Parts: sequence; C-alpha cells; structure tokens
Amino acid sequence: MPIEMQRRKEEDCSIAGRFEMLRRAPPPALDDIVSDICGYRETAPGHFRNIEYASLTVPLVISFAEPFAIGLGKDPGDNDRFASFAAGLFAGPVMIESFGGACCVQINFTPLGARRFFGLPMSELTDSMVVLDDVLGAEGMALRERLGNAPDWAARFDLAEAFVATRLRHAADTPAEITWAYDRIVASGGRTRIASIAEKLGWSRKHLAGKFSDATGIGPKTLSRIVRFNRALGLSRQDQSDWADIAADCGYADQAHLVREFRQLAGDPPTALR
Repeated sequence: MPIEMQRRKEEDCSIAGRFEMLRRAPPPALDDIVSDICGYRETAPGHFRNIEYASLTVPLVISFAEPFAIGLGKDPGDNDRFASFAAGLFAGPVMIESFGGACCVQINFTPLGARRFFGLPMSELTDSMVVLDDVLGAEGMALRERLGNAPDWAARFDLAEAFVATRLRHAADTPAEITWAYDRIVASGGRTRIASIAEKLGWSRKHLAGKFSDATGIGPKTLSRIVRFNRALGLSRQDQSDWADIAADCGYADQAHLVREFRQLAGDPPTALR
C-alpha cells in the first residue's frame, strides 16, 4: 500500500513540542483481535502523567527508548519501571508516568484476541506487566529490533500488523462457548446474569469462571463490572443525565453502588471523571 494511503488510515493526536502520537485502526482481518496500534514519542523533557481506567484492552508495548513508570492502583515507585512488556487486564486504575524520553509502539488487543495471539492462559498476565522476552521470546526481541530500525511510523505499523497476522496463522480458535458468553456480556452492557449464561451453556458457574480466566484473565463477573463501568462512563460524557439515571440504566443497585464501582475501577468518584 502506498505510504500516502497508509497515512490516511492514521489519526494524529500529537501536541507540537511535547509528544507525537499516531493511531492506526486494524485491517479487517484483525478486527476482532486488535483494537488499534499506537505510535508514541516524547519530543521534550518533562514529567508526563496519565491515568488509565479499567478497560478491556490488553496492550503489548515495544519500546525503543526510556521505560515507563507504571503502578497498578497506586503511584509507581522507583522499582516500577517497564520498557517492552505485555499487560493483562486489571480491575482498577493504572498510573503511568514518563519523563520526556519515551518512544514505543503499542498494539492494543481485545481480551479474546490476546489469548489467541500470545497462545497462553491470560491468567498469567492478569494484574501484571510481563517483559517482552517472557511472552514472545526471541521472536519478540527480533520484532523490537525491526521496529526500532524502521524509517517511520507507517512502516512500523505495517511490521506490527504483519507480525500479528503471521502468529495468528497457527493460533487455536477461541472456543465457541466462550466467544458466545463474552459477546453476550458485552452486548448487554454487563447486565446479563452470569448464572443464566452458565445455565444456557450447561456449565457450572465455577467451570465458566475457570474458562473465562484462561481466555481473558478475569472471571465473567469482573468482566461484567468493567463493561458496566465503561458504559456508565460513556453515558456520562454524552449527555447531562444525572447519576441516578445512569446508575439505573446501567444496572447498578443504586447511585451509591455506582460511586463505589467508580472508585474501585477508576480511582475517583464519578463526578471527577465527567
């Protein structure tokens, strides 16, 4: 594909003088595997801080420069430095800091896409960052070198897409029962009863939880909480509905229940995030 056409696929979120960040949507063949690919480079000294709320994104970060400081549910400490790594799902806020020298490619996987790509139980990544060579071995280190030597972001995105597609050729398919259950939870906004899903599959809730832990790293109840939280957060940013209405619409017991969930999954009350 000509570079001019590639660049039209990319969204530029850069801020001149501070950092550059480009995102590319995945090709149709990777639609259910990758949500997007991001290129990020800091262009000025400084202290950058970002908080990511609980989400259903499994990132693979491949760094060519300084590491990030990352704390799960807390401010990062001196020993919380990570360069190239994969991170599993975490039901809480993630604090990320950098200091003006970061440069990386980040491939954001869907939970079920990550299971197929990495080829290991996602419970091995839950609530943690695992270094590149531990999750991808020599293949991952070779990819890091190729990405670092690429002439521009478009070339890096092409390399990342090709690498993912190649690994998927030999990946096992996700069991149909898990795909159905996952899609049902997401489509319902996290409101579907887990007991009813287990019943329709003819499984016990314990068996369902074990299958979900392997496929996504978390159980179906935690998955539902994250889906419900993100729906509520999205609704709060679309209109001026009060929090009681949003709580009822999203299936929370009451507004106090919504507030507790926001504090646990985002680290702040809902009014601070709106």
